[in-house]
Amino acid sequence: MPQTVVMKFGGTSVGTTERINAVANRVSEHIRSTGDRVVVVVSAMSGETDRLIELGKQAGGCGNKSREYHQLVTAGEHASIALTAMALESKGQPAQSLLANQVPIRTHEIYGLNLISDIDVEKLNALLDEGIVPVVAGFQGVGEDGSFTTLGRGGSDTTAVALAASLGSCPCFILTDIDGVYTALPSICRGAKKLKKLTYEEMLELASSGAKVLQARSVSFAHKHRVPLWVASSFSDDEGTEILEEYEGMEDAVVSGITCRVDEAKFTLRNLPDKPGIAAKLFKALGDAEVVVDMIVQSQGAGGNAAISFTVPQEDTSAAEGALKNLLLELPEASVEVDTDIAKLSVVGEGMRTHAGVASRMFEVLGSEGINVEMITTSEIKISVAIQAKYSELAVRVLHEAFIQSSS
Repeated sequence: MPQTVVMKFGGTSVGTTERINAVANRVSEHIRSTGDRVVVVVSAMSGETDRLIELGKQAGGCGNKSREYHQLVTAGEHASIALTAMALESKGQPAQSLLANQVPIRTHEIYGLNLISDIDVEKLNALLDEGIVPVVAGFQGVGEDGSFTTLGRGGSDTTAVALAASLGSCPCFILTDIDGVYTALPSICRGAKKLKKLTYEEMLELASSGAKVLQARSVSFAHKHRVPLWVASSFSDDEGTEILEEYEGMEDAVVSGITCRVDEAKFTLRNLPDKPGIAAKLFKALGDAEVVVDMIVQSQGAGGNAAISFTVPQEDTSAAEGALKNLLLELPEASVEVDTDIAKLSVVGEGMRTHAGVASRMFEVLGSEGINVEMITTSEIKISVAIQAKYSELAVRVLHEAFIQSSS
């Protein structure tokens, strides 16, 4: 029985009609050489979503959580799936483009995020049985009222993985403009190396810490449903990086990757009463405003008062400030400071489970460069610190040299 696979192509891979034809050639050749049944997922053409967002702003703007915003930005995929299906047909490969409501991909909203609740694959299987390639719009779903919803920037990755999960956890290939996952951004570190394999947990930590190879939600989905996942180039036949549950020697390397994101803001509230319930009230206000909080540090200040620092995405800075207004009215002694010049630096690796001294070495290296650590969070396989954004690239380079280049 032929195998079903999902192949997802990002915006740069379908950025021009020439590239769309190259995608069609690749899919057609894969079908001919393997006999696989292929479901294709495509993003909007590169730059198209940003263009649509800008048009929305010029028209008056409705905010990125309004119904009309979703109706607008999902238009980009409408064009790319039709063009890709046309290109496949021109190669002699029957194809049919499908929007989210035609699959359908149903979503529900939780705390402002549209999460996939159900995918009906009956139509996909019917097309595959007839030898027709379904070309599905990434990034979009359909809400309970039939309106389009969106899965967040990079959401086409989640579309592809969710389809693979619904089709029996079949293999999923994320094909993009890079040839795999690297130990650091090659544009920052000349010594960055492509990783042949990563665990789901490593990839999830890297993605959530700033690696822009995969949307973090897609990795979480793949882990939950055990979807075999590859990240590779759409422009070459390089093997890419395989994401899986575990692999031989996965704990040999202490650190697998180093990331840094500079799109965070740090809030510090001082002179808070040091008593139960204050932190709960603070973070409930932020939660009600749908602000996602990342790093949190609480410390005891002078005179029995406390200070709490936390980071949020920069795009949520205004929402966070608004959420804190009422709380500060109740606590007249309290004050708030906001720093938007913050970077979140992370080192990630399965080897951290069994190797000691990673934190001390990390702080030693940063200290030798005069880089001050402002906040710290850890997990079993990750250490993240907040530093001043101006040091972000330097920090990545020196840590990459200390943990990865020096161990090769």
